Order: sequence, then C-alpha cells, then structure tokens
Amino acid sequence: MSRLSILAPLFGGRTGADRVVPSTGPTALLTTLTAAAMAFLAVFALALSMATGRLADRWAGSLARSATIRISAPADQIDRQTAKVLEVLEQTPGVEFARATTPDETRKLLEPWLGPDLPVEDLPLPQLVEVTESEAGFDAEGLRLRLAAEAPGAVLDDHERWRAPLVALAERIRTIGLLSLALISGATAAMITLAAQAALAANGQVIRALRLIGAEDRYIARAFVRRFTLRTLAGALAGTFAGMLAIALMPAVAEEDGFLTGLGFLGLQWLWPLAIPALAAILAFAATRAAAFRVLRTVR
Repeated sequence: MSRLSILAPLFGGRTGADRVVPSTGPTALLTTLTAAAMAFLAVFALALSMATGRLADRWAGSLARSATIRISAPADQIDRQTAKVLEVLEQTPGVEFARATTPDETRKLLEPWLGPDLPVEDLPLPQLVEVTESEAGFDAEGLRLRLAAEAPGAVLDDHERWRAPLVALAERIRTIGLLSLALISGATAAMITLAAQAALAANGQVIRALRLIGAEDRYIARAFVRRFTLRTLAGALAGTFAGMLAIALMPAVAEEDGFLTGLGFLGLQWLWPLAIPALAAILAFAATRAAAFRVLRTVR
C-alpha cells in the first residue's frame, strides 16, 4: 500500500467507521487540549532557540575582532601614555584601527549606573583605547609585553576571557530550547497514544461487532487514525496561532539592551512555527496508527 493510500482517508469525507470513535468525551477533549497546549509551548521553545542563536551570533561577531586597552596612570602621564599606546598600535601587525575614547563616550558608558551628570573630567577614570583587529589578528601576548615596556599603565583586554563564556551560555540555552521541543514532541505522542488506547478499549464491543460483519482491522484503525489526527491538527493550529499572537504582542525591546531581549521571530522566521501543526499531525498519525493496531491485536 502506498503512502498516499494511507494518508488519503485523513482528508476525505466522513467514513462509516468514524462512528466507532466517540466524537465527544474525555478522549476528544484531552487530545485537542493536549495538542493546543504543547503547540503553544513549542512556539515559545522555538522562539527561545532562535533568539539565543541570534544572540550568540551577535556576541561572537561583534566582539571577536575587538579589544580594549585600559590606561591607568597619574593625570600628568595619561596623555603621554595614551599617545604612546596609539603609536605602538600603529606599528603592530594585525591592528586595523585604534582610537582613544572621548570624555563624552566615557560619560555615556557610565550613565546607566552613575547618572547623566557625571563630571568625568574631575574623576580619576582610566583612559580607554578601542582596538579593531584585522582578519589575521594580532599577537596579544607580544602586544602586552610591548605595552608593559613602553606604557606601564596600559592593560590589554582582548575580551576572550568573558566573551567565550557568554557565547557558550547562549549556545547552551539554544540547545535547551531544541531539547524542549523534543520533549514536547515526546509528551504529545505519549498523550495521544494513551487517548487512542482508551478510546479503543472503551469501544471493544463495537469493534467485535464490526469484525463479525466482516470489517477488517485496517478499516477500524483508519477511523481512529483519522479522527485523532484531525483532532490533533485542530488543537495544534489553535495553540500555534495563540503562541504566535502572544509573542507578537510582547513589548518590543532592542536586542542590544539586554540578554534575552528580542525574544521572538524575525522576518521569514515567522514561517517556522507554521510547521508545528503539520509535525503534530504527522506525530499523531504515527502514534495513533501504532496504538490502534497494537490494541486491535488484543481485542478478540
């Protein structure tokens, strides 16, 4: 039997064997609500995975070729050491661009913690030098040794010490999101299987009567597969659109303002949740079909 002949009854009209499956009752409600709830959770798990994936890519990309030099020295030596650091950087292979930050930029960096009216000029703050690497990169250890010799107050921070853990954290959260999708799929299959088995067991007498008049197990199982697959599809559609609506209504916050800001989908990523109902229906089809034939073998 071809795959098309197996799936065709799902999209055809109501079959006579459909009357074997109760149209209402605990199993019907359980199947629909389970599919809706799991699809709703799957949308958020998918959104979490995609958001943290973007976050990891942004952190890896924006910080991979950047470094900072912090110059801490007496006020009368700051300008001299800053000029020396810039001179050293101009002579360092692998440095694409370097510049000293202005007092206004320093004030803006400290504004979230110390307020907008911070007198930066009157505080003994270190001078910062932004460094952009070329694709080839520079020798960090060699640069540290030269800075220590020519500008003792300069300290190089290539961001690797704290960038790598942040990227690893984002990747780990993305993995947890994908694992959550797998667990949601397994739980959905288990609940649908239990509901189908309960419905089959409750209709044992009807199944025996159908067999007496010549109905084959394939004909009886088809009714359960069709009914439970369509129930799952309906519930998953409702849950998916509810989840997408909830994400769309979340307050918009710039991604660079926090860790998990920008949770959701961007552009064509909004098409990904639409696959959830189809996958739920396929899962229900496979789980119900296996459960139906397993139970029918025990009903004699």
